[in-house]
Amino acid sequence: MATLGIEEEYLLLDPSTGLPVHKAAEVEAFLHRSPRITEGEIQRELLSCQLETATPVSATLTEAEEYLLNFRTQLEAGARKAGVIAAGTASAPRIEEHYPELTDKDRYRDLQASAPGIVGDQFVNGLHVHVSVPDRETGVQALNRIREWLPAIIALSTNSPFWLDRDSGFGSWRVVHYRRWPVQGCAPVFRDAADYERRIQRLVDSGAIIDRGVLTWMARLSDSYPTLEVRAGDAQLQARDSVLLGGIIRGLISTAVAEARAGVPYSTPDDELLDAAMWQAARDGLTGDLVDPLSARLVPARERVQALMAFIAGALEQEGDTQWVKAGLAGLWEKGTGAQRQRRAMQEGGMPGLLELYSSTLTGEL
Repeated sequence: MATLGIEEEYLLLDPSTGLPVHKAAEVEAFLHRSPRITEGEIQRELLSCQLETATPVSATLTEAEEYLLNFRTQLEAGARKAGVIAAGTASAPRIEEHYPELTDKDRYRDLQASAPGIVGDQFVNGLHVHVSVPDRETGVQALNRIREWLPAIIALSTNSPFWLDRDSGFGSWRVVHYRRWPVQGCAPVFRDAADYERRIQRLVDSGAIIDRGVLTWMARLSDSYPTLEVRAGDAQLQARDSVLLGGIIRGLISTAVAEARAGVPYSTPDDELLDAAMWQAARDGLTGDLVDPLSARLVPARERVQALMAFIAGALEQEGDTQWVKAGLAGLWEKGTGAQRQRRAMQEGGMPGLLELYSSTLTGEL
């Protein structure tokens, strides 16, 4: 059985205006006082209006969900004490014009110096899913095999429709925002682990990026853990949606690992078609068509998701995740992605309605 870990990022927002509030240190202090939170569970992100957590290594989806629900409950309480809203949205619906306050780390200052215009509006949150792989060689071969399915993961996760006080027209503005970084999109195909390391080192040596952490590919090998990390997803309104994506991604990587070990040939979509497929998925989510990167044609989003489920069905069964994922997907089709729910909340209640959605879904069901 492959283990998994899920990283979630959250925004702190003013409950009256919806603007980001730079109170991460204050909320973090409240969290440290909770007996249900340990110091290692709280992580600071680039901006001081963001917080992050990561589940422990989890064998089951239930374990991951229980952890995230506990953390979100404590986060909601800490945010309330600080007079802010903690939101599971992947973009801030509005931002102020001046440059944001950074978390006090040398690396973040280096990032700002290297790309001030990008860092200046990096009010975006992602969902990162780590799945264990036997070794880096197998991880690279699995990475090559999951590329064609990353647009479907994007579509399932869309949860950042609003930007600069307007509807961006995209289900995931976060994906579009990340296209501005120097190394982005889908990782290329690598011959082997040595090729992977050589090409990354050449990027770092070029000076165009400050370190390996600026590799903003949708999926990459982790430098810290024996995992393949998929970074394609938006942060999610609810913990169960994060875990649903975690289960699907674990099934995808487990399938890819099994095929790599068996020497099953894999398809290599044209890079430009795969890039267009990711853009299309970020725009339309599950509300329209998705590009099939192999056939080069548009297909209904539901059809593409069903193809993904068929591809990973064996792995889901082996991991014991089949019913969990089926139920989660049924709920997703019924209520819509986070982007769809945010748009409904804004249409029905304006900014107060959107902020209420953020508040009610952090720990609850809506």
